[in-house]
Amino acid sequence: MRLKFAHILFLSLLLAAGLPSSASAQNPDSLMPDQSAVLAKKILGQLIEALGGQAYLNAQESECSGRLSQFGHNTDLTEYLEFKVYWHYPDWSRTDYGKKGNIIDLFTGNEGWTLDHGGVSPEPPESIASFQELLRNSVDHLLRFRLNEQGMLFRYGGLDLIDMHPVDWVEITDRDGRLYRLAVRRENHLLERSVVLVPNEKELERTEFTTLYSNYHPQDGIQTPFQISRERNARRIFQAFYYGCKYNPGLPADFFTKSALERRFADVGGKKARERAEKEK
Repeated sequence: MRLKFAHILFLSLLLAAGLPSSASAQNPDSLMPDQSAVLAKKILGQLIEALGGQAYLNAQESECSGRLSQFGHNTDLTEYLEFKVYWHYPDWSRTDYGKKGNIIDLFTGNEGWTLDHGGVSPEPPESIASFQELLRNSVDHLLRFRLNEQGMLFRYGGLDLIDMHPVDWVEITDRDGRLYRLAVRRENHLLERSVVLVPNEKELERTEFTTLYSNYHPQDGIQTPFQISRERNARRIFQAFYYGCKYNPGLPADFFTKSALERRFADVGGKKARERAEKEK
């Protein structure tokens, strides 16, 4: 109770102080829809500019390395892995797991392949569906490629405090009924948190995906969060700590192909894999 009172009191003091933002004294419920949309788009513009502006929007590729943790149903740590993740925007992705990179997941839009100890094989349909869902929930994908889609609705969601930092909430609803809520910090206009509410027809409710971003570093002119944590319906499912990222690193033209994985397997799959690769030449 005391914490809630302190939250309200601090928020009231911030509003009374007149923070340097056009949203500082706005009650989102008092705005007309067009006014709310204009304010939301202004905050989104500040967010994109803080992330790097044209350098962020025009990035074609990225290469990041780090370590990730995955969690079980009881939020117990189940896995801890080194990884490298590569993107060719908008929808080609490759993740190499382990220090040797001998397990790989590769997705190119509606297709995918995986490399493991048994060789290279197609990704199962459920893995491709999960990748596509991840892409639809991605704030990066939203900001870079979807803001001008027909049917997008924008709304200013009000002032809030997250970890004692004032943020402005921006809400975006797409034509499929997916609601994106972005918390943008006032002090630096960077993304603090995103919440994506996805319609769930089977359960007649919405599934909530929350992502937390922190520890930003400039990488090739783009502000990049080095710590990302994801939750599904308030249950932690993923956490990543990045060592660094490169943008537009000049990846090989065939890097996101099945043949690239087959060559990789020939290198890391052992003697039998090399012998099989020699026979197939």
